[in-house]
Amino acid sequence: MQTQTIRSVDRPDAAVPEGRGLDPRSQAAEVRREEPGAVRPVPAIAPIDLGPVHVATPVVLSPMAGVTNWPFRVLCESYGPDGLYVAEMITARALVGRNPKAFRLCRFAPGERVRSLQLYGVNPAIVEQAAQMVVDGHMADHVDLNFGCPVPKVTRRGGGSAMPWKLDLFRDLVSRVVGVCRPAGIPVTAKIRVGIDHDHETFLDAGRIAQDAGCAAVTLHARTTAEYYGGHSDWERIAQLVDELDIPVIGNGDIWGAQDALEMVRETHCAGVAIGRGCQGRPWLFSDIKHAFAGDDTRLDPDLGQVSQIIMRHARMLVEFFDGDERMAVHDMRKHIAWYLKGFPVGGSTRKAFMECEGLDDMQRELNRLDPELRLPERLHDAPRGRVRYAKKVHLPYGWLDSRSTTHEQRETLFGDDPMDAGY
Repeated sequence: MQTQTIRSVDRPDAAVPEGRGLDPRSQAAEVRREEPGAVRPVPAIAPIDLGPVHVATPVVLSPMAGVTNWPFRVLCESYGPDGLYVAEMITARALVGRNPKAFRLCRFAPGERVRSLQLYGVNPAIVEQAAQMVVDGHMADHVDLNFGCPVPKVTRRGGGSAMPWKLDLFRDLVSRVVGVCRPAGIPVTAKIRVGIDHDHETFLDAGRIAQDAGCAAVTLHARTTAEYYGGHSDWERIAQLVDELDIPVIGNGDIWGAQDALEMVRETHCAGVAIGRGCQGRPWLFSDIKHAFAGDDTRLDPDLGQVSQIIMRHARMLVEFFDGDERMAVHDMRKHIAWYLKGFPVGGSTRKAFMECEGLDDMQRELNRLDPELRLPERLHDAPRGRVRYAKKVHLPYGWLDSRSTTHEQRETLFGDDPMDAGY
């Protein structure tokens, strides 16, 4: 398939363009925050109902590929409020093709209160089939649709954050999935981005279409595809979408600590917050956010001994997730251990040793060598995590930006057999 690219300039420290909102953690916002005599009550965050699914505290674990399988969701939910803890993205074509990994990713632990599952696809008919499988198999209580993924292998096929540019395709896909799920009492939500870039913004159109098609809520990651995970998310766009829609809007982007969650709700009046990279290696962040919205200043500050216990709990659950394959579980833990240890002064040789572990005994041996009394420096408690100052060229199907609707030829090309779309 021919593709076109849009160049994005990696300038995370560039000035905010005129008319764009300030990031709440910027210097100007800090000055405003600290005005003498200013009273800053805890912003209200009310329960929301997504059809029959009652969300007492709309705090959401965002689906993250390779991260939010059921062991990580269970950890986060054990600390957090009665929110939504969403499974990682399931490729619709892989599910329809009965790919074993797709079915593994659809598993939920018995204790998960709401089984939230995210579907991704480009062909509305295939995503509709996948949704029907979810309904017929009683596989989930809530379905989220992925229109926020910015990675090239997704956008070059017109999927993820590229799709809302094509209004007809976006409307068709959302309507079909809602049409399948609504009779079964399964609410459908959509996750979107601001647009492809700031010359090709889509979030207002996408929000209106999702609402009209019957979505119960929309989550907005306040970055464009071109911005990837770089710079600051523009929370003013979340506020714009809140003003535009009648359904709940969940804000997403740059929530690194509990105070960020409060600030997002305070400044945008969004109905809830979605946490992505901020909880990588910090599942207890959901406890901090739960306390914050309750007006409680309690924050968790686990020492390295406590973090080690969490690591082993996580690893043992991953062994179960991988059907007893300890080696696969420990290999999967490598990225998590890097996140858990981020900021702790443990040294490069220690980190390297963890990357060479092949079993739980190896992991426990390395954990036993750590100083259990070490604590994270205070300045790093709410520091950004994961991919931060990074932007990429946007890869799109050839001629994608020429119009807001798809041609017959484009659909034929997009919907052709793609082995990558059926596998993992």
